Formats: sequence, C-alpha cells, structure tokens
Amino acid sequence: MWRDADFRRLWMGQTASQLGEHASLVVLPLFAVLTLNAGAGQLGVLRAVGQAPILLLSLFVGAWVDRWRSRTTMVLTDAGRALALGAAAMAGLFGWLGLPGLLALAFAVGALSVFFDVAYQVSLVRLVDRDQLVPGNSALEGSRSAAQIGGPALGGALVSLLSAPIAAASSALFFALSFLSIRRIRRAESIPERPEHAPRVWRRIHEGLRFVAGDTALRTVCLASAAFQFSFAAMMTVYLLFLPRELHLSGTVIGLALAATGPGALLGSLLAARLPSRFGYGTVLVCAAALGDGVFLCVPALHGSSATTVPALLAVSFLFGLGCQLVNVTVMAVRQAVTPAGMQGRTAATITFVGMGLSPLGSLTGGCLAEDWGLRTGLLVTAAGMMLSPVIMTLSPLARLGRKLPASHDAPPTAVH
Repeated sequence: MWRDADFRRLWMGQTASQLGEHASLVVLPLFAVLTLNAGAGQLGVLRAVGQAPILLLSLFVGAWVDRWRSRTTMVLTDAGRALALGAAAMAGLFGWLGLPGLLALAFAVGALSVFFDVAYQVSLVRLVDRDQLVPGNSALEGSRSAAQIGGPALGGALVSLLSAPIAAASSALFFALSFLSIRRIRRAESIPERPEHAPRVWRRIHEGLRFVAGDTALRTVCLASAAFQFSFAAMMTVYLLFLPRELHLSGTVIGLALAATGPGALLGSLLAARLPSRFGYGTVLVCAAALGDGVFLCVPALHGSSATTVPALLAVSFLFGLGCQLVNVTVMAVRQAVTPAGMQGRTAATITFVGMGLSPLGSLTGGCLAEDWGLRTGLLVTAAGMMLSPVIMTLSPLARLGRKLPASHDAPPTAVH
C-alpha cells in the first residue's frame, strides 16, 4: 500500500489537515477562555457554533460528494480553511478578533471540515481494494493520531507562550500543506455515473437515510455514535474549563495533556489492524469503547496541580485515545465493507449527521451543567453519559460480529450507480 504514490499523498495531506484541525480546536476555546475571559455559557456557544455545520450540512455534503471527485473537494476545503484562519490571524494581530469574530471563524472552519471529512472517507474506498480497507483506515487514522499528538500541544503552547493569532496562523499553514499534497493525487476516481435524469438532492439524501436505517449494524453505529458525541461534547466543554479553573493548569500543560491522546490513538490504530481478525470485530468494538469512554470517570477525583495530577491526566488521555481509535478504525472498516460504492458518501454523511449532529446541543448542555451544578459535578455527569455508547453496542448484533468483515449489501433500487 505504501508503494502507492497517490495513497502516500492522501496520507500526508490527511496528516497535515488533521494537525491544523486539532490545533484550531484547542486554539479557539483557549483564546476565548484565557484572552476574552469567556464564561461557561459563552464557551458552550462557541463550541456549539463550530459543531453546528455537522447538523446543518452533513446530509447535503454526502449527496454531493457521491457525485463529485473527493480530491477536488478536499483541495478546495483545505484552501478555504487556510484562508479563513489566515484572515483571522491578521485580524487578531490588530486586536480586531473578538468573540463575534471567533464565532464566525468557528462556523466557517467547521463547515469546511464537514466537506473534507466526508470526502476523505470516500477517497480511500476509491483508491484501494476492499481487502486493503482495514490497513488503509489504520494508516489514515494513524495520521490522525500523529495530529492529536502535535496539534493540541502546538496550539496550547503557542496560545500560552506567544498569542492566539500566531496559533491560528500555524493552523492555516497546515491546511496549506495539505492542499499542496492532496492536489498532487493523479489517479482517476471511479465515481458513479450521472444519469440523464438524476434524482434531486432530497431524493438522494432520503436514499442514504433509508439505507442506513435498514441496516442493523449501521443503525447501531448511528445510535452509539449519537450517545457518545452528545456526552463527549458536553464533557469537553466542562473539561476545558475544569483544567484551567479547577486544577489551575496553564495553556501549555493543557495542550500537552490533551496531546497525550495522540500516542494512545497511534497505538490504537496499529492494534486495529490486528485485533479484529484475532478476537472479532464485535468484541474489539465493545471493549475498546468501554475502555476509552470509562476512563474519564476518574478525572473528577483529581484536585489541584499536585504531582499526580498531570501524570493522571496524561494516562486518561492516552487510554481515551487508544480506545477511541480502535473503535473509529473498526467502525469505519465495517461501514465501508457493508456499503456499496454509490452510497459511500451518503452513508458516511448520514452517520456523521446522526452521530455528531447532537454535538452542538451537547456543548450547550455542558456549559449549562458547569454553570448550574459546578465543574466537578458537571464533569462526572457528562463522563458517565459517555458510557451509554458501549452499552448500546453490547445490546446489539454489532457486538456479535466475527473475525471477518460483513458482506456488502445492495443499494436501494433508486440509488444512482
């Protein structure tokens, strides 16, 4: 696989793009908290605005990507994010970047990221054979792991040591590098032919929704993902306040603590290429979800910046990254295996819409819980909510998947081929 030049270009572009994305996910909230003195409610709104495009755009993006080249989509979105963050960096240097500007920037970057994330998932299916899906996903998710190591650490350090505008400029640079790498992909994509009388966008969206709802494994993935993403968004809103205000950690330390997710995710991506074929896809999914989601229940017990606090946070992030990456790679391989080529974009977008569409509401809920119940109690409640995801998978046929990927199902009769 690594001998394929186009796959290497996709991998390098994905790595750079994820570095930019993970850095910006830390830069914007920390700038709001540390520079603009944003409260819990304002931070919840900021995170919700950045996540709102998932709810508003995912289904349309899936229908669109199924009919267009994923390379073109990724290149354009990289360019857009680089320009948006570059403009924000300039505005910040002149002192013009306030909360309204951050909200606009978060929405723009979030919208473009929806396009990129759906397109890169589709691009792998169009670049490699079916038997290469698991190692291909493992490699791409490994690049995301590397981004989780460098992105938060870089973003937190630059905000703390220099300024938020410089941190934003670094994210813009990574998106520019991704643009340069992905645009060099030369392989022609096998995209579905457009019939003379193509179904309207709402018809194609309905086909994607019906296909996912009719498949037991995909339906379970949606429900488990929705439970996780809602609780995770709520938990992270409280967590980003808990670390500086309850544990009195600096931006640099916060960035390093969050970056520990990366090494765990890197190990998870490596294990994901081996464990499912040995223990079964269902067993790996349930156990990894229980490990990654349950570890945050330990965080509310931490007090102050003692000698054990930072190592404990590093361990929590590492185990969370390990468990989540195992789930991500395994779920993506199952989803791609059961989905016909002409439905890949809509299936990915439907699962993103259902799974992550509740993230804005989760962020707002987290802000409200932090204000009304306090940071420690709010963190405990939202961390407990994350355990709904492995429970849902345990009670479903997804937990009984064996050592081989399930076969691809037929697309709906009206789907575009």
